[in-house]
Amino acid sequence: MFSDIFRNHLLMNALLAWATAQILKFFIYLAVNRTIDWKRLTGDGGMPSGHSATVTALAVTSGLEYSCASPAFAVCVVLAIIVMHDAMGVRREAGRHAKAINELLETLSSQQEPDVKLKEFLGHTPMQVCCGAVLGFAVAWILG
Repeated sequence: MFSDIFRNHLLMNALLAWATAQILKFFIYLAVNRTIDWKRLTGDGGMPSGHSATVTALAVTSGLEYSCASPAFAVCVVLAIIVMHDAMGVRREAGRHAKAINELLETLSSQQEPDVKLKEFLGHTPMQVCCGAVLGFAVAWILG
């Protein structure tokens, strides 16, 4: 039964797309900021979107494996739309709010470092989502 998980093309392609996005995100952050941030390997936000890569790979693989007329494909496409829309909307705004709150806390407690710092890397720009989707499509298409 456990070995069946590794033979599930949908799951493996989705996880590989996520892992690829996270590794790319780490190296892109390193190249742009000239500093290592190990949180980029598992963290949210950044280029490319790991969420978009994951759900796109899932949807494309389901279409290739079960046909684009299948219920599995329909569910995966709807899920992908919801996840990508959320990443560009609510989660992106939450990240903006976190940044503003962190700046406010820093200003108010100029004597010392604030005790609480909110996560600012949460959502994605449309370009980050698009690049994640292209990556997910490529992973699914190459691995079939």
